[in-house]
Amino acid sequence: MYIKKILLAIVVIGLVVAAFFANFVYKAMLKPNTAFNNDKAYVYIPSNASYKDVREQLEPLLEDIESFDDVAEQKKYVSNIKAGRYAIKKGMSNNDIINSIRIGNMAIKVSFNNQPTLEKLAGRISKEIEADSIALLEAMKDDSFLLKHGFNKATALGMYIPNSYNLYWNLSAEDFRARMLEEYKRFWTAERLKKAKTINLDQNQVIALASIVHEESKQASEQPRIAGVYLNRIRIGMPLQADPTLKFAAYQLPKYKNTIIKRVLNVHKTIDSPYNTYMNLGLPPGLIAMPDISAIDAVLNYEKHSYLYFAANAKRLGFHKFAKTLTQHNINAREYQHYLSSQGINR
Repeated sequence: MYIKKILLAIVVIGLVVAAFFANFVYKAMLKPNTAFNNDKAYVYIPSNASYKDVREQLEPLLEDIESFDDVAEQKKYVSNIKAGRYAIKKGMSNNDIINSIRIGNMAIKVSFNNQPTLEKLAGRISKEIEADSIALLEAMKDDSFLLKHGFNKATALGMYIPNSYNLYWNLSAEDFRARMLEEYKRFWTAERLKKAKTINLDQNQVIALASIVHEESKQASEQPRIAGVYLNRIRIGMPLQADPTLKFAAYQLPKYKNTIIKRVLNVHKTIDSPYNTYMNLGLPPGLIAMPDISAIDAVLNYEKHSYLYFAANAKRLGFHKFAKTLTQHNINAREYQHYLSSQGINR
């Protein structure tokens, strides 16, 4: 009888302990512990972050940060922080949250286009990923990297194909650069390379010409025709005489800093620059801005025709009039010049 009482007491104590432990486990690990109203909240954990850094981000999002501390300690998360962008869903328990910020690094969609310089591109990307603009720019301009992969300072921007990419937030500057090189190589398919060879241009030259085409017209429908004009000029040894290259050359000079050239004048044609395609034959040393994919493909799939000239269409702004003879081109050009003057655009 006495032994039965002891055994019963042990059982009761065991049940109490088990109940206490189960309650502790539920409260600490399984009970919902979020304090926000949205469906999700995001935390951005930097590289080399400490548990304190993570805790500071989580504290406003959780009802009970101390219970989270306990679970983080038990699951050894405090000494195994993972950098990245993580989602915490409303109603998650501490256990769920630990699992999410340990293995749930989420990619983000990063898009870019029309970036005129590496500096602008670095600034744009730094708003989306952990790497700052200085680190990105240094990686983009690294001479050894450029030389190794067939680029230089003038062509470096052409490695970045404008598009949308799924990237991890905690990418380093070097990792971002490596990913963009991978995308560049993927873009240059065997078919595109074959077309470039057909027109006797390498990849850098195709993108340089595409940048001019893109600056001339944002209308994808007429970009192949404009590309055809420039390729016709190259074929017969005629200067490109591309106004966008004159603007680019001018913007490199102190005189034109912080200005917008709305009208190309004869004075611009005298600028001493390798980008002055009125004075120099052939393509400039590199691209003058980031072209859209449509412009790159317009060069590779240029329209075959006999046009050698084009001028902006005063009656259909954004489009152009094309001509086979200089006489007809001069008529078209004067019509547009008269339009600019009527609008008070003199420079």
